[in-house]
Amino acid sequence: MDKAYNPADIEQKWYSEWEQKNYFAPSGTGDPYCILIPPPNVTGSLHMGHAFQHTIMDTLTRYHRMKGDNTLWQVGTDHAGIATQMVVERNLERDGISRQDLGREAFVEKVWEWKEHSGGTITQQMRRLGNSTDWSREAFTMDDNCSNAVQEVFIQLYQEGIIYRGKRLVNWDPKFHTAISDLEVENVEEKGFLWHFRYPLANGATTHDGKDYLVVATTRPETMLGDTAVAVHPDDERYQDLIGKTVMLPLVNREIPIVADDYVDREFGTGCVKITPAHDFNDYEVGKRHSTPLINIFSADASILEAAEAFDFKGQIRTDINLTLPEGYAGLDRFDARKKVVADFESLGLLEEIKDHTLQVPRGDRSNTVVEPYLTDQWYVAVESLAKPAIEAVESGEIKFVPENWNKTYFQWMYNIQDWCISRQLWWGHRIPAWYDQNGNVYVGRDEEDVRSRHQLDKSIELTQDDDVLDTWFSSALWPFATLGWPENTDELKTFVPSSVLVTGFDIIFFWVARMIMMTKKFIGKVPFKEIYITGLIRDEQGQKMSKSKGNVLDPIDLIDGIDVDGLVAKRTTGLMNPKEAEKIAKRTRKQFGEGIEAYGTDALRFTFCALASTSRDINFDLGRVEGYRNFCNKIWNAARYVLMNTEGQDCGVSGELDLSLADRWIWSRLQDTIATFESQIAKYRFDLAANAVYEFIWDEYCSWYLELSKPVLTGDEYSDAQKRGTRHTLINVLEQVTRLIHPVMPFISEEIWQKVAPMAGIEAATIMTQPFPVYSNDRVDPSANDDIHWLKQVVVGVRNIRGEMNISPAKSVPLLIANGSEQDQSRLEQNKPVLSSLAKLESIVWLNQGDEKPMSSTSLVDQMELLIPMAGLIDVTAEQTRLSKELDKLEKDIQRIDGKLSNASFVDKAPAAVVEKERAKKHEIEQAKNKLEQQLEQLKAL
Repeated sequence: MDKAYNPADIEQKWYSEWEQKNYFAPSGTGDPYCILIPPPNVTGSLHMGHAFQHTIMDTLTRYHRMKGDNTLWQVGTDHAGIATQMVVERNLERDGISRQDLGREAFVEKVWEWKEHSGGTITQQMRRLGNSTDWSREAFTMDDNCSNAVQEVFIQLYQEGIIYRGKRLVNWDPKFHTAISDLEVENVEEKGFLWHFRYPLANGATTHDGKDYLVVATTRPETMLGDTAVAVHPDDERYQDLIGKTVMLPLVNREIPIVADDYVDREFGTGCVKITPAHDFNDYEVGKRHSTPLINIFSADASILEAAEAFDFKGQIRTDINLTLPEGYAGLDRFDARKKVVADFESLGLLEEIKDHTLQVPRGDRSNTVVEPYLTDQWYVAVESLAKPAIEAVESGEIKFVPENWNKTYFQWMYNIQDWCISRQLWWGHRIPAWYDQNGNVYVGRDEEDVRSRHQLDKSIELTQDDDVLDTWFSSALWPFATLGWPENTDELKTFVPSSVLVTGFDIIFFWVARMIMMTKKFIGKVPFKEIYITGLIRDEQGQKMSKSKGNVLDPIDLIDGIDVDGLVAKRTTGLMNPKEAEKIAKRTRKQFGEGIEAYGTDALRFTFCALASTSRDINFDLGRVEGYRNFCNKIWNAARYVLMNTEGQDCGVSGELDLSLADRWIWSRLQDTIATFESQIAKYRFDLAANAVYEFIWDEYCSWYLELSKPVLTGDEYSDAQKRGTRHTLINVLEQVTRLIHPVMPFISEEIWQKVAPMAGIEAATIMTQPFPVYSNDRVDPSANDDIHWLKQVVVGVRNIRGEMNISPAKSVPLLIANGSEQDQSRLEQNKPVLSSLAKLESIVWLNQGDEKPMSSTSLVDQMELLIPMAGLIDVTAEQTRLSKELDKLEKDIQRIDGKLSNASFVDKAPAAVVEKERAKKHEIEQAKNKLEQQLEQLKAL
């Protein structure tokens, strides 16, 4: 093995080997074990959330593969409708071409070209992370199999009346001219205003205090042109006499009713709310309850129409309403219209007041444009009949959430579920399989030929296909069965549905998880997965969400390969619109990272993710942890080098007599405990506890203790050949099992080391991937060996502590006296003298009997047994007294400094309580250290 561990030398080499040899394909003979990857966007690149979840999925996949299960990790990507269309449109714009210039068919061809040449970035990055997905089964939500499934589902649901077309309110992006999902809307807190307008009461009505108008408060003055009512709370005494009467809507002179509705907050504004059902989701529900019309005043780009449009809640046109809009508004952008409305109200004397107001503004996550609630014709799924079996699947325990508390979130959404808008006004995506004749009649089928055949339409009837495409969540909802060959009844479908576990984030429980459950129950009659493991959200070390605007994003590939600080600054600031913000981010990045991020390698990053994978909703990512686990990789590497140097070319007990030492029996016993802990925690999805068990065993027990305990046996003349063979056997075989133990989490370093140690353990195989996971053996559990080694470790640590306290060089041999020991202590001492002498660097060990004189010594206790190291002749008393006196002076000054703070009333009163308490705790620690040094000085004075 190379002297230094260099992950770059081994990672891509082994991944290429695994993929070429098709080791990722299902092959086990045990029970099916399947994970479906949440398909990342084909436009995307691997971010920290992906890397975290993919590490979890790969750990489970590799573990179950080694357990002999018939294991499939189904991989694929999502066509990401609006995101992909944006990328390709931007590329065309650089050449001065728009998609309209090309036309739909040519533009879609361009998207496919882009996908083939540039759309594989994220899948290459997934390989860098070590994902053992079955690439031979790689799916894409627009490939033929998925497209076939999408058409089949749409047609069947339409025929059953579950899919329908209707005029409803949607999130509308005025920049991209499409409906978008709630997940694509970011609610941003912004400073705005609350305008108070006077709406004149009609027909001579007056308020309880004699006013002939009501004052309504609004954050969106421009939408008042589409008002259809004013609402008050039914219990608001101020307006009881006005309920059922009307106001005259200013500017448009339309008489609208005053209605009573519980939606109104009496404490907000004036307690009077304008109701605009065609431009506000809450108002839509109020209008529906009171049967008001829906009046649309906006075009698709959110500018004012020449004449408004009116509909009822069934989507029928209303012709009985005055839809004339005031002069000067037609064609105005909504925000220009806002200014004009305010100015016109002021000129009419109807502007009561304007107040500052902070509000949540909905913006498109890709366009950054303010999203408009907009009344359009869209396709919907009536989800009520689909939701019921999906709710029952979780209620019955057929599907389990981990952690369990997430089922409450699921139920909250599912019991309040609304019909799902599945159409998008884009060109890239699954085009809706619906055609219209000249009279507007709708026909659904696979293609025009299928439509004509199904409905026996004459060729003279002209048909036009719907321009819309389906929401990407629609095709993703079919992922559990579309990827396995449905609607054909394939062997894969029979074997891997339901899959074993879905690993995903809480933010898409409704958008994806619930919809997969609904669709799979509907079309397969089974649940899509048995368990849903909900991961936390990866945040930065301060607990902030990672985002481009905050300048705190980390690229997992940079953590694997390393990056200089200039490159990191460029990644964090490129594309930021605000130069001052970019400069601030650059300065902060340079201060935080110095010269940049060193290369940590994939295994260190993966182990970090597993070690952080607790049940917390938010997981703070600390770069120091990655550095620590890179050191862990170094530790494993160096341990393997030590083992190989002491076993290569030697008899390692593949056959023949073995005589295992106490240390051998102990490390085998501790390995069994670690295997058991790892497996039990993996079964509970406690990857943090599984990783911690492995770390403690390898670092604290195998490396820090067992390797040291092996040295006296390998080099000592007092040990027999059988004992040396037993230790070499243990060194190589425990290491071989350790590589298999860590392989699910750390695949690359485990494979590299295993290739060296497996032949010496008598194993002939091509790869660690096809080897069984270590099997717990109760015969290897040795409680007495555990107890004896625990005693030995206490003695060694006790001696080392004395050395540290008295500043005795670790290289200097010291005498050890033992007093007040039991018969068991004396027996353990006799059995372990050579090992104790070696590990504690002892020149002699003397057992003191009752009444024997004890020289002036520094002492340590192991239960009731005393460890004594005589001080005479071991240290320079004067120099040690001088050193300790200097330490005491420093501690005294620290105590005085803290006392000064704590006696300062301004500090104690104004500082946070936690800061004050921290100072008090620090003082207590320093006082304890001071007392200990004073005791050591007293001991020295007696010498």
